Amino acid sequence: MTDFVVLLTSGLVAGVLGGLLGIGGGILLMPVLRFGVGLSPAMAAGTCVLGVFCTTLGGSFRYHQQGLLKVRALVPAILAGSISTLACSLVFGYLAVRGRWLDLGIGLVFVLIAGRMVLEGVRGTGRGRSEAEAEVQQGDGGIEGSRSQLGVIGAAGGILPGLLGLGTGGILVPAFTFCLRAPIKVAMATSLCCFCINAALSSVVKLAQGFVALEIALPICLGTLIGANLGALVNKRTHSGWLKLLFGALFVFVAVRFIWSFWR
Repeated sequence: MTDFVVLLTSGLVAGVLGGLLGIGGGILLMPVLRFGVGLSPAMAAGTCVLGVFCTTLGGSFRYHQQGLLKVRALVPAILAGSISTLACSLVFGYLAVRGRWLDLGIGLVFVLIAGRMVLEGVRGTGRGRSEAEAEVQQGDGGIEGSRSQLGVIGAAGGILPGLLGLGTGGILVPAFTFCLRAPIKVAMATSLCCFCINAALSSVVKLAQGFVALEIALPICLGTLIGANLGALVNKRTHSGWLKLLFGALFVFVAVRFIWSFWR
């Protein structure tokens, strides 16, 4: 019973974080599964991506209700991401027997995501109240870009779910924001929608490969579904600068832990 509560709580927190910041929550679930539960790198990645799928599913639904998600415009990104995810999922089967290299890859991704979160957190906490409130109200715009631009971004977003079992909010959110000039709220919603499909495909492949611990994944998935809806609701009303700064600092530590596991 205690293990169930711990896993459910971990999923809930990961879901809230995912829905709030437009990420999959894998950056929190992965260290819990790898070092808290003690799963092997391959089993942790496969179980994590199933939880990520539930986060993105719950968050995408809530963002769609808020009118921030226009799925039809995302078809090129979704198709390219699906192909990329399937290809990388096949490579994952090769990496699964080389667990320490998975740890290294995940650690390096955590470094990049943590750096981005700290940078955005520092910028965000320096804004005045009126500026922060203006940011919260963004979201009336949409994703504007050519099919080739969306395809390239979508393909890049399919790599991490397939290869490492992680979500790709750290790639997609800044890509949609800076490359296609989407409002931040739209970028977060779009990011969740795109790698919802990627995570679903990756989960199916990893389940077939035998790298998903269902008894551990089920309570996590229940928590992420609930948490993602809550996070998306909070996102509509909050300025997340301090939260990004806090979690960015935490993830620097987690990144070092993964890289140390590789060297050890």
